[in-house]
Amino acid sequence: MLSYVLCYWRIPALGIRPHDDNIDGGMFPIVDGLFKLELFLPEEYPMSPPKVRFLTKIYHPNIDKLGRICLDILKDKWSPALQIRTVLLSIQALLSAPNPEDPLANDVADHWKTNEQEAIQTARKWTQMYAPRPAGTGVNTAN
Repeated sequence: MLSYVLCYWRIPALGIRPHDDNIDGGMFPIVDGLFKLELFLPEEYPMSPPKVRFLTKIYHPNIDKLGRICLDILKDKWSPALQIRTVLLSIQALLSAPNPEDPLANDVADHWKTNEQEAIQTARKWTQMYAPRPAGTGVNTAN
């Protein structure tokens, strides 16, 4: 018997913006980017985690060239009590805090460990090239 996909979405954009008190983005390399993701809910959902991957190219030690994400709640720390909103917020947090000690992209993680400033500049460049925000969608400083 064939199994059919219960739910498949393309997340149009997951945005990362600087916080008001850190308007330039500080050390966060992947700031003010607009990223497209693919989200798939397997037949076993919510007992098993959703499958999420980046469609937008990204330079990050925890995201590989295929867009797969190294995030504990998408693997062994999944709980049926978690919501899709929580998953997306966790991915947003991962973008703001790369973890080269638990990499999925070993080359990027090695770059991060050996020359963090250069890796951050590369991540910023990739964000500008592959995940630019449309003109007129600058930083929102309103609370």
